[in-house]
Amino acid sequence: MTQTIAPRVRTLVLLILAVAGALLAGAAPASAHAALTGSDPAQGAVVDTAPPQLSLTFSEPVAVGDDSVRVLDPKGERVDKGDPANPSGTTYSVRLVSGLPDGTYTVAYQVVSADSHPVAGAFTFSIGAPSETTVAVSAQGSDEGLVGWLYGFGRYVSYAGFVVLAGGACFVLACWAPGARVRAVQRLVVSGWLALTAATLGLLMLRGSYTTSGRIGDVFDLELLGDVLQTKTGAALVSRLLLLAAAALFIAVLFGAYARTADAGDPDRAAESDGGEPDKRDLTFGLALGGTVVAAGLAASWAMSEHASQGLQAGVAMPVDVVHLLAVAAWLGGLTALLVALYRAPVETPVGRDAVRRFSRLAFGSVVTLAVTGVYQSWRQLGSWSAFTDTRYGQLLLVKIALVAVMVAVAFLSRRWTQRLADARVSAAAEGNERAEEEKQPAGTVPAEASETPKTSEASKAPEASKAENDAAGQDSVRAAQLARQRAAAEAARQKRLRDADPNRFGLRRSVLAEAGVAVVLLAVTTVLTQTEPGRTEQDARAAAATSSSASATGQGSGAVSLTMPFDTGGKNGKGVVSIDLDPAQAGDNALHVYVEGPDGTPVDVPEVKIALTLAAQDLGPLPVAPDRIATGHWSASGVQIPMAGDWKVEVTVRTSDIDQVTVSKNAQIG
Repeated sequence: MTQTIAPRVRTLVLLILAVAGALLAGAAPASAHAALTGSDPAQGAVVDTAPPQLSLTFSEPVAVGDDSVRVLDPKGERVDKGDPANPSGTTYSVRLVSGLPDGTYTVAYQVVSADSHPVAGAFTFSIGAPSETTVAVSAQGSDEGLVGWLYGFGRYVSYAGFVVLAGGACFVLACWAPGARVRAVQRLVVSGWLALTAATLGLLMLRGSYTTSGRIGDVFDLELLGDVLQTKTGAALVSRLLLLAAAALFIAVLFGAYARTADAGDPDRAAESDGGEPDKRDLTFGLALGGTVVAAGLAASWAMSEHASQGLQAGVAMPVDVVHLLAVAAWLGGLTALLVALYRAPVETPVGRDAVRRFSRLAFGSVVTLAVTGVYQSWRQLGSWSAFTDTRYGQLLLVKIALVAVMVAVAFLSRRWTQRLADARVSAAAEGNERAEEEKQPAGTVPAEASETPKTSEASKAPEASKAENDAAGQDSVRAAQLARQRAAAEAARQKRLRDADPNRFGLRRSVLAEAGVAVVLLAVTTVLTQTEPGRTEQDARAAAATSSSASATGQGSGAVSLTMPFDTGGKNGKGVVSIDLDPAQAGDNALHVYVEGPDGTPVDVPEVKIALTLAAQDLGPLPVAPDRIATGHWSASGVQIPMAGDWKVEVTVRTSDIDQVTVSKNAQIG
């Protein structure tokens, strides 16, 4: 059996890998899947007085640590205190030290989105007026550099390993039972298991550094590893390792007990040849059921910790993601196993026409499943038609769709070759019969001399035969080794000639190789998609940034106005902060919200809150506003009439007891 691929085949494979490598090199993982959609103070805002706390709002829940949010003064000193708090939903706040001087402050944040990807960024705001700042925040996140590259590579290897493992085993069980006895197919499936196991261990070790410092030295930090094990992603990776132990048992049975039941004499009917034997039927059913459960569990380890676990309809999206990944494995992994079988299977166990047809039906079902689940995932991740062209996720998705179309077209050609395929055993039997006929004639022909003088001939040949035997016995080991190598080379050449004798089989091999080449690039694009910010999130982040930039450019005169004022009534529990939101801060009807918080930033109720608006330049006011209590620490009033634009004084009276109250004020530009 030949162990090499023709030079032109090797060239094509290398070309495919080069294209895949170029694609991966030009498609670096995105740094965020959650996006910062708002902050208080806003990005670039200039506030009159120092806020008691800083709040960040993201597009989805994130995980925060002790140093996830840092606020630095113009000299680079930290002015935040305490751990970040999560007062509500997707908003996270951190307290600031009191009495901050005027100047420009830098906010740097690094959190982990709920779909396991790190989110990092920085922005500035100013108190009083902007100033010079010496703060320089590194543009490189923890997911970049060597650790980020290794983590991304580990993801590629893990996906490829799963596809080869699950798809190769599926091909053997569903399409070609004798493949369980073929060493090349065994090595393929075992290599998939080894790749997935090694990649999972590597991702588990890299995870802590990947989401925090990004330093290679922290990969072996046991404290970080302990923190990772308590996260959703860590639990998913550990679950994957446990399922891989079950997969190892499955592989042992598949290539052990199951391989011994395969009928090598009738490869196309191997799965049905002993259909009447209960033991074999039970073994096949048990392997199919157990393999499906293990493969679904492995696929779920991705679904429970990535895109599908967050956002719209997570309860539906996760099962859909599992089915999608299983269909990818059955199609691409089975295609890889078919390619290996076509090139490496021995002549005694060829991949027959029926096996290819069975895989063709399996691939068709997988493509239909991919189309249905892919449409749902695209709608969920994109949200609009414009996201196809306006976002990186949408552009990669268009590339993936195009590659799937190319694969389907090449698969159609493969089906045509399958229709023309002649069983390799027929060619082998025909050549064997011809060789037997050629050897039969000389063996049955007796020379004339021998028939005329049989006794003389036999007498004369006796000494010669004895001499030949002695000469043969005296041959040295070198000559014997040379003869063995010659016989092996001749056998290899004969097997290759038999394998390539059928032009239809050769055409099928070429089309399947082309299909596998497209599959390599498709798998690479799919892996990049899992690390790219979804189009829906990217568009939300752009909209939030545009709103923030517009507000910064036009000042407080347009849009909502937010005012924050500390107060102290002098009595027990008399200190706190009152915040006023006025929207749209224009002449006419406005909505007003009042928030009262204690010194620790938690909402508190007070007996009474009153608001008065005064425009001293026009001798208007004070105009009283009596807000209604909505929730703890929250009052609201709608339809607040502001007669004209100008620099209005907003007074807030806070009463904390029957005798303790105070009035604080701040000016706001209206209109």
